[in-house]
Amino acid sequence: MPRSAPSRLNTGCLIISSSILFFVIASYAVLFSAFLPLTGIPGLDWLAEDTHYKYFALLLIPTTSYFVIANWVGWQYYRNS
Repeated sequence: MPRSAPSRLNTGCLIISSSILFFVIASYAVLFSAFLPLTGIPGLDWLAEDTHYKYFALLLIPTTSYFVIANWVGWQYYRNS
């Protein structure tokens, strides 16, 4: 059964909102935390004070996305050859 238009719209808004939230948190953790004081929020302060794992946590999402897309393309080549 196809989903209704409002359901698809809500899913799209959720994806865009979570992408913007991730971009803001990643920008703070990597760029702005060196210039701004600590916020008092435990998770953000941990990212600001860390020098190694903040990059791992932020690069894990694009790396996983690339792996999933490359795996899907490879599977399509395999199926259609």
